[in-house]
Amino acid sequence: MDDAPLQQQTIINHHDSSHDPVNQAERERLLPMPIAAALPLTPRPATAMPISPEELDSLFHAAEGKLTGGLSLTAQWLAMLDWGVHYVNVPFRQADLAGTAAKQWGRLVRAAGGEEVIAPKPTDHRFVDTAWQQQPFKLFSQAFLLAEEFWMKVAESPPGVDRANQRIVSFRTRQLVDVFSPSNIPWLNPEVIEATAKSGGANFVAGARNWRRDVMQIATGASADETFRIGVDIAATAGKVVFRNDLIELIQYAPTTPSVQHEPVLIVPAWIMKYYILDLSPHNSLIRYLVGQGHTVFAISWRNPGAEFRDVSLDDYRVRGVMAALDVVADICPATRIHATGYCLGGTLLSIAAATMVRDGDERLASLTLFAAQTDFTDAGELELFITEDQLAFLGDVMREQGYLDSRQMAGSFQLLRANDLIWSRLIKSYLLGEREHPSDLMAWNADGTRMPARMHSEYLRHLFLNDELAEGRYTVDGREIAISDIRVPSFVVGTETDHIAPWRSVYKFHLLNDAEITFVLTSGGHNAGVVSEPGSSRRHFRIARRPAEGRYIGPEEWMANAELRQGSWWPAWVAWLSAHSTSQNAPPTMGSPRNPALEDAPGRYVHEH
Repeated sequence: MDDAPLQQQTIINHHDSSHDPVNQAERERLLPMPIAAALPLTPRPATAMPISPEELDSLFHAAEGKLTGGLSLTAQWLAMLDWGVHYVNVPFRQADLAGTAAKQWGRLVRAAGGEEVIAPKPTDHRFVDTAWQQQPFKLFSQAFLLAEEFWMKVAESPPGVDRANQRIVSFRTRQLVDVFSPSNIPWLNPEVIEATAKSGGANFVAGARNWRRDVMQIATGASADETFRIGVDIAATAGKVVFRNDLIELIQYAPTTPSVQHEPVLIVPAWIMKYYILDLSPHNSLIRYLVGQGHTVFAISWRNPGAEFRDVSLDDYRVRGVMAALDVVADICPATRIHATGYCLGGTLLSIAAATMVRDGDERLASLTLFAAQTDFTDAGELELFITEDQLAFLGDVMREQGYLDSRQMAGSFQLLRANDLIWSRLIKSYLLGEREHPSDLMAWNADGTRMPARMHSEYLRHLFLNDELAEGRYTVDGREIAISDIRVPSFVVGTETDHIAPWRSVYKFHLLNDAEITFVLTSGGHNAGVVSEPGSSRRHFRIARRPAEGRYIGPEEWMANAELRQGSWWPAWVAWLSAHSTSQNAPPTMGSPRNPALEDAPGRYVHEH
């Protein structure tokens, strides 16, 4: 990749459409500055300055964060103290737990006699292999499940414990108990014993090689897998980069049908992920599918920021991201409105932009689509474990020192939420069984992490997750409040059944914040696999229901009981909805425009940044 400074494209002011077209040479002449020159950076003094105690503490916390994965030990200890003090004051609850322990021992005796006294939860796959049904391994698994059930009951806090502390205690208890699962102990795991007997111990030799390879990968930052090449195997839908500034590249995809819907689609992905989660392999690319169904599609590709972006704000992402992209789409597709689509936090940012546009009299949106995106964060799922006042202060010190939150720090937190599936099972398979997971496009994307600027990350965690300002009408843009209730265009909102990042009931709360027409879809799968739900899979299903504008609110459980259940992918339903909210079909627009000519082929430069 060329190391020369990337040239900037002007950001068209969304309140001013009077710019004269300029050719590419003139544009590059006008904007020769390096990327960093466009950023509102805080200069660091070159001369030695006295360091304050606060700065020293901040540096200490930053060093501490490198050892704890960015987690505040103070928050963990305060949670345990809160729980412990309250537990001391409930003697009758303690007596009840003693009775529960006695019952568990009685159940264990029955298990020793061959009876199955407890079954794993449906999401627990540690003991599904048939070898676990043979003794003594059956007894090992039953004993562990009984102990797990007891200790999770112990972790249930008595009245008076802070809700955030209760979550932390339960989470830490679950993590500690999981360590002692017989599936993690080689001589208690029948699958490992069988593999060792068959291979004569070669599985451990292969496991050692896998471990060495993983350590080298972490140390060097090398890619885990080169099977899927960006722009060739994944992120390969044909298109052109038609705009670039310091934060985004905007990709316009080449049409594949003789006519297209009049209204284009703009996709705003989350900045915590590379955009090509929606453009994976040809068979499961949502972008390719949309283009093939006769839609003009644009997608934002976010920059992977470094330390020089430390002072970029959340509103910079709105202005230089969403609004800049809308300006370019409106220039290439004039005299039309736009179907705006946001994924995860990209959907949250898009909702902020849409509400601001209404406040400011900007009517360029035809509809709003949100994929697994929250606008109310009162029940933000297991991520709430990491959103406390103490944790955010600690994380602020960690990010202040390095200027961003590293993708590995984020990945570690997400993996802890599902340690059995994302940590322990992989360790067993790779290091004890000596096997490697078959590479997939989704795994390649998941390993292609991004960073987040310190200021922006702190702002959205504090204002959205911690204080829930957007849902409560206290979130300000340019010093004035905005409200999701002001958005009057039809909305298509997607939640996923097993989402740990944006739980579907939290996503569903959009109904409480907005009275316009809402079509809500609940699809099988999780935060990523539920969205990447290509047609043709027999295992897919979804529920769908429409609430008309000003319609009566119903709760999520009632909605789920009454919504229409359909088999297959939800993508065709969305395409049909987009077509129903479009006005006509026309010849495809040109690729780019005189003001925004094509700069290079998709997927562009930013997606390759590491």
